Amino acid sequence: VQLQASGGGLVQPGGSLKLACAGSGRTLDSYDIGWFRQAPGKERETVACIFRSDSRGDHKPYYADSVKGRFTISRDNAENSVYLQMNSLKSEDPAVYYCATAYGNLFYCNSGGSWGRGTQVTVSS
Repeated sequence: VQLQASGGGLVQPGGSLKLACAGSGRTLDSYDIGWFRQAPGKERETVACIFRSDSRGDHKPYYADSVKGRFTISRDNAENSVYLQMNSLKSEDPAVYYCATAYGNLFYCNSGGSWGRGTQVTVSS
């Protein structure tokens, strides 16, 4: 599957952005998908992950502690996309945001590969 992130930009502190991860080649509902970010001089970190439904039903998404209550991950199977709604953006949120296949559960999430090109998020007044 090929993934492409978009929707980044410049926003003031406290503002909102919605990132989109568009899939091609395969339907994304067959994959666990995560959003990851990397700021200059920092290691890449997992932001949020959404897991595919299986015989046990739906699974709650994973969120990093730093974004809980502010960011929401969702998927739209009709659009073959996964979204990251980012509210109350803070000075520590700027980074290049990437989407990728993932694996994990409610308590952890790591990248499974299939990285797309990232999108820059800048928070500045």
